[in-house]
Amino acid sequence: MEMILTMGWIGLYAPLALGAIGSMIGCLRGGMAACGAMLEVESGYGRFVGVAAMPSSQTIYGIVVTMALPATISAGNSPGIFALGLLSGLALMCSAIAQGTACASAINASKSKLEVFGISLAPAALIEGFAVFAFVFALVLAGRLPE
Repeated sequence: MEMILTMGWIGLYAPLALGAIGSMIGCLRGGMAACGAMLEVESGYGRFVGVAAMPSSQTIYGIVVTMALPATISAGNSPGIFALGLLSGLALMCSAIAQGTACASAINASKSKLEVFGISLAPAALIEGFAVFAFVFALVLAGRLPE
């Protein structure tokens, strides 16, 4: 019984924790590319820093999913909270890491050819869309969990 309740508590925190881990890695990748680009261009540093911060949104999604899950952990809802929290957290983590890689590529492409800046962000935006899908469906399913 205690193991089942422990799984519920892990599931409750998983979207935030895993989303934050992914955001840290994604922002690291984008930030490293931004630092390198700043050495090669004379201006426009802000756009690189802004792009490097894009993967941070998955932490926000994780916070909202965590808050949407039932706060009362019971034997009846723990398996659902565990599964929903863990899987949505993994989706957020993977999307943040992938988005960081896409952002790094956009920064690298646009540092030498500024006119591709906007279009180079398309892959990062698509990845954000998948994070939003995971986020929205986690919220919908969280509403269906028993109290």
